[in-house]
Amino acid sequence: MDVRRLRLLLELSRLGSMRAVADELHITTSTVSQQLAALAREAGTPLVEPDGRLVRLTPAGRRLAEHAVTILAAVEAARLDLDPGAEPAGTLRVAGFATAVRRSLLPVVADLAVRHPDVRVHINEYEPLEMIDLLASDDIDLALTYDYNLAPIAFDRTVEYTPLWSTAWSLGVPADHPPLRGSLAVFGHYRSHDWIVNSRNTADEQVVRILGSMAGFEPRVVHRIDSLELVQDLIAAGLGVGLLPADQPTRAGVALLPLAAPEVDLRSYAVIRRGRADWPPLALVLRLLPV
Repeated sequence: MDVRRLRLLLELSRLGSMRAVADELHITTSTVSQQLAALAREAGTPLVEPDGRLVRLTPAGRRLAEHAVTILAAVEAARLDLDPGAEPAGTLRVAGFATAVRRSLLPVVADLAVRHPDVRVHINEYEPLEMIDLLASDDIDLALTYDYNLAPIAFDRTVEYTPLWSTAWSLGVPADHPPLRGSLAVFGHYRSHDWIVNSRNTADEQVVRILGSMAGFEPRVVHRIDSLELVQDLIAAGLGVGLLPADQPTRAGVALLPLAAPEVDLRSYAVIRRGRADWPPLALVLRLLPV
C-alpha cells in the first residue's frame, strides 16, 4: 500500500470529510477521492461509504486507519534511521489539561515553528481519564495529564509515562476568613461549608474526601466546576471552598490557605503508547518538554 494514501485515510478519519483533508494538505478534493479509491483497490475492500452528502469510513477503513498510525510512524522512524540527520516531520496529536498546555506545550510549539517547521502540533483539551482512552484508541499521540499525590493515577502496561513538574495546591476560601495552617486544621474548620470540585475528573474530589475523612467529616460537595477562574468566582461569592493551585494569583475576595501534613501536590506527566517513543516528531517534543 502507498503510505501517502494511508496518510490521506488517516486524515479522513481525523477530519471527517474529503474537503477538510484537501484543505489541510493543500490538494484538491478530487485528488483525495481518487487516491482513496486507489487505496481501496490495494486493500481489496471498500474503505469509505456514502453518508448523506458526505462519506464515512467503513469498518475496514477504520481498522486500516488505526494501522496507518503505526505504519506511518514506523516509516518515519526508518527514514530517520537511514538518515539520522533528517529533519523530523509529521503531525503530532496532543491532548492536555489547560495548565500543562500553557506551561509545557506552548513554548515547545513556538520553538518548533522556528526550528522544526515540518512538525505540526494539534492541541486538544481533555481531562486525564479522557486522555488515556484517546491514547488507547490511537486518537492522540501524546497526553499531558496529571494526578495528585493523595490520589495517584494507575498507569497500565500499554503506556509509558515521564514525570514532568509538580506544584503545591492550597484551599481557596473567602478572603475575610481567618488564616489557618495544616491540612487537617484547615479542613476541619470548613467541615460545615459547601465544597467545590471538578466536574469531569474525580481526582480532586478524592483528595477532598480523603482529607475530610482524616479531619473527621464527610465534605458536602455541592458545586462541580471545570474552570479554575469560575471556582474562584464561587468562592468570592461565598458559595463554597475548593482546591486551587498555590503558585497562581487569585482574584480579589479569595485567599489561599496552605495545606501541609499532608501536603497536596498536583503532578504532571507526559504519557505515550508503549513503543512509540522513537517516532521522530514525538521524540523531539518529548525531549523539548520542560520538567
